[in-house]
Amino acid sequence: MSEDPVASDLSPDPAHAAGGALMSQDFSAATVTALRHRLAAAVTGAGLAGDAGYDFILAVHELVTNAVRHGGGHGHLDLRRQDDVLICEVSDEGAAQGTLPVRLPAVDVAGGRGLWLAHQLAEGLILARGLNGLTATVTACLSPAGTPDGAPIAAPRQDESSETVEDNQP
Repeated sequence: MSEDPVASDLSPDPAHAAGGALMSQDFSAATVTALRHRLAAAVTGAGLAGDAGYDFILAVHELVTNAVRHGGGHGHLDLRRQDDVLICEVSDEGAAQGTLPVRLPAVDVAGGRGLWLAHQLAEGLILARGLNGLTATVTACLSPAGTPDGAPIAAPRQDESSETVEDNQP
């Protein structure tokens, strides 16, 4: 297995508990699998495990796959923790024009479900176009260590000037 040469920080350092960078890595089609394994270790190490952790990893994987397929064949992933929120940004150099479909396409259409899946699996999805491409950001709330039932706490939502996909409603 070939690993990406960019170093990532996966240390379970207590200093990361309140906030900070957990992982920063370039990726390409050849390194998507290794990236997913490193992401899984970092997400679990940050305290997001079980179904919620798996859903978050899958949401990020969909964004990474989109970056490879539609964003120039490569991209960059940044994972950080801010208080009790896990934030992952996936950036690429794609020059997508028009609106980005964050809806479920017709059943007879192949593909086109990546952004919809990321939106369904994460607690928040933000798409922002920049001069050098697109950045997709997904978030997940972490359960604080002192919560007796382990229920996630709600993270405050921000209004963004970029394309923002509304949070999932039960």
